[in-house]
Amino acid sequence: MRMLRFALAPVFALCLAVPAFAQAIPLNELSRYLNSIDSAKSGFTQVNADGTTATGTVYIKRPGRVRFEYDKDKTLVMASAGQVAVFDPKSNQPATQYPLSRTPLSVILAPTVNLSQARMVVGHTTDGKTTTVVAQDPQHPEYGTISLVFAPNPTRLERWIISDDSGAKTVVMLNGLQNGVTLGPRLFSIESEITARK
Repeated sequence: MRMLRFALAPVFALCLAVPAFAQAIPLNELSRYLNSIDSAKSGFTQVNADGTTATGTVYIKRPGRVRFEYDKDKTLVMASAGQVAVFDPKSNQPATQYPLSRTPLSVILAPTVNLSQARMVVGHTTDGKTTTVVAQDPQHPEYGTISLVFAPNPTRLERWIISDDSGAKTVVMLNGLQNGVTLGPRLFSIESEITARK
């Protein structure tokens, strides 16, 4: 037993010499933070499943509204009134539309975010610097997942990764999300955008 104590002494000393490994940010704190986002904007860089990249500006108006403006080709993706619309300037076709509920992004655009809800979070980890939460729609896990990456002190969202039902991943890296900005309703009006593009 004495030999064992001597053998473990250097291990204990090392443990005392380095900081304790950072803990994952609790789910209730992450829910509080997401619910505090009202009207926000950020520059972003998107990495698509095929390795291509794009940049732009994202506007968020919770609940249920988001607008992605892409710099290079002026593509526009909007969500409002429960629908997502994709405007492709290279196409002569009308905007493609589908229900917001079919994308994992609906998890953070919900009126109230509760990451502690049963079967919503399927992963909650930390690398010592950031906390990653993998979330899904508990009623429709087949719609895919969204991995949210947060930095601590203060809690802030840095990026998300959407994995669709085929397993393809799209990464969106935020360039400093600004909350509390003034955003007019026109930014999120799909009908107004359709009319303006006629």
